[in-house]
Amino acid sequence: MRYDYLIVGAGLFGSVVAHELTKAGKKCLLIDKRSHIAGNAYTEKIEGIDVHVYGAHIFHTSNEMVWDYVNSFTPFQRFINAPIAVYKGEVYNLPFNMNTFNRMWGCVTPDEARRIIKAQVERENIGEPRNLEEQALKLVGRDIYEKLVKDYTQKQWGCPCSELPAFIIRRLPLRFTYDNNYFNDRFQGIPENGYTEMVRKMIEGIDIRLNTEYAQLMREELEIADATVYTGMIDEFYDYKLGELSYRGLRFDTKVMDTENYQGNAVVNYTSGDVPWTRIIEHKHFAHADSEKTIISYEYPQQWKRGDEPFYPVNNEKNDALYRAYRALAEKDEKVIFGGRLGEYRYYDMDQVILSALNLSNRLIEKQR
Repeated sequence: MRYDYLIVGAGLFGSVVAHELTKAGKKCLLIDKRSHIAGNAYTEKIEGIDVHVYGAHIFHTSNEMVWDYVNSFTPFQRFINAPIAVYKGEVYNLPFNMNTFNRMWGCVTPDEARRIIKAQVERENIGEPRNLEEQALKLVGRDIYEKLVKDYTQKQWGCPCSELPAFIIRRLPLRFTYDNNYFNDRFQGIPENGYTEMVRKMIEGIDIRLNTEYAQLMREELEIADATVYTGMIDEFYDYKLGELSYRGLRFDTKVMDTENYQGNAVVNYTSGDVPWTRIIEHKHFAHADSEKTIISYEYPQQWKRGDEPFYPVNNEKNDALYRAYRALAEKDEKVIFGGRLGEYRYYDMDQVILSALNLSNRLIEKQR
């Protein structure tokens, strides 16, 4: 069978594009190299709990159109993300707010907190920050940097903060209120039956092949579609001919615990260097699941190598220049369109992924009218 579009990747981007193009009357084939749909948003029910297999995914947006769009596939359950940080037994609220400052210094009013931060920043006497460490010290001062930023960031990126570019943290939000809501967005929640069910409804009636590698499919059925929407790694698509883009990987150690409540919160960050993981996720707190047991996932950042799942692009000057070179190659190919976090080599929140996929779908539909 010949298709109008081959869509590579059954994550959020590919699934939205497949849905929209099919709705517009196009014949689509959706493929994924994994054994499941929904990409990194994939949820799997274990012990009656929706487990976020590839790490915490909390949907948040201020775009009402995007919010209405995802709710058209599944109802969302209200969830407010209020992570905490543990540093050597001390517990702090994130993002940095008045509860954080009270725990750190005992101050009660915003003016007290502002004075302490201002004095610490001035003491550092940093002009133009040369690296991430100097950038952080100029933004929040020594105490917050040492306890809540330094080791956590070094674990996340695998090298000292003094060797990381300053632009990685252009800002560190300081909130002078007692509000623990991590996101400022108007809408926030978790799909009632998990992201996998949301994506399943999105791609109902669309031909899909799992456990299918794009390269192998092209060797066997080169003319299977008139055009391709590719959401995988752009450098892999071109067989790394210009070089290899860099990513950070993650490893998850997920355990069923014989207790009803392990840590009392969905996300707990561990910010000291003597703890090897960056955070522990307790999945039942995302959806307030009623279960006698609980499931937790330890999250370990790791060096990425080919064959690993790429999670975070390393957007430094070298990689961004290499991506632009690949992008120039892609612009010469009228039959392949790249999209999503891997195709565009950028970090996307889920609402940004969906909006980008909708915009691409609209352009493709309009182009053929």
